[in-house]
Amino acid sequence: MTSTLDTLLEVRGLGVEFQTRGGVARVLDEVAFSVGRGQTLGLVGESGCGKSMTALAMMRLIPTPPGRITSGQVLLDGRDLLALGEPQMRAFRGNRISMIFQEPMTSLNPAYTVGDQIGEAVRLHQGLGRKDALARAVEMLEAVGIPAPQRRVREYPHQFSGGMRQRVMIAMALACKPDVLIADEPTTALDVTVQAQIFDLISELRERTETAVVLITHDMGSIAEMADRVAVMYAGRIVEEASVADLLGTPLHPYTQGLIACAPGRRSTDFGQPLLEIPGTVPSLLERRGGCAFADRCAQVQERCRTSLPAETMLDGGGRRVLCWLHAGAMA
Repeated sequence: MTSTLDTLLEVRGLGVEFQTRGGVARVLDEVAFSVGRGQTLGLVGESGCGKSMTALAMMRLIPTPPGRITSGQVLLDGRDLLALGEPQMRAFRGNRISMIFQEPMTSLNPAYTVGDQIGEAVRLHQGLGRKDALARAVEMLEAVGIPAPQRRVREYPHQFSGGMRQRVMIAMALACKPDVLIADEPTTALDVTVQAQIFDLISELRERTETAVVLITHDMGSIAEMADRVAVMYAGRIVEEASVADLLGTPLHPYTQGLIACAPGRRSTDFGQPLLEIPGTVPSLLERRGGCAFADRCAQVQERCRTSLPAETMLDGGGRRVLCWLHAGAMA
């Protein structure tokens, strides 16, 4: 993990466990990364690897019980969000750190107008009255490209298309001009044209406000387009982090190599060919492993991979890291 004077958000050693009928599931294990002002960090990996759980932990939205944050720090401008009391955290959540959730139809309340829902955050955090909050909601709808915002601010979520609902979610998340925006699969179930519009919108707002963005996705194409740096997750751990150019150009971890090889259209000769896949399945989070969780699926596995986890290797002066025995001991 790299950290500089411009670092705005820093996650250190984050661990999360869930109590299940089958035992304790270690969902996150020593997760660490940092994001600078105006920077986008892509958090990528297969479904179930811990991406969304990382976001919920950062927002202090882990359902307790059955889940609990077991270790770590989430530092926003040097202040640990995990050490705050709940009243203090409510002052941060939706104000200095906001989140766009995966499914806008279930995240929006069908009983309230979109204007009331966007305005709620600014009334709560910035003390605006109802009239001023409604004016801010109109301003935010216009900022995210929704036509006729003066009229549509009084409409309900079911009156908006999927893409427009997602824009409403972005407007809600940005209404208080947060320092950090977490975008959890912000274009799920949207067509490619709307996806491009949403990504353009997030990029424009990031550049205008210097908001730090954590983009959670399984799509390497989105990472290539949006992110400055990428952290690759597998079974609750970050196994590789690098700049976009370095990671896509020379992936080091076998899992990262597999993800990139599986991306549609990776090669010009792919047309009409079956998609590649990473063999095997993700291990159960109930298993307590001494070695690398990817060992059973890795074509380059060594005996020590099954018994012990390598120390994290820092490369390129600390700008790149990888958790793999193939690179353990490499020159930093």
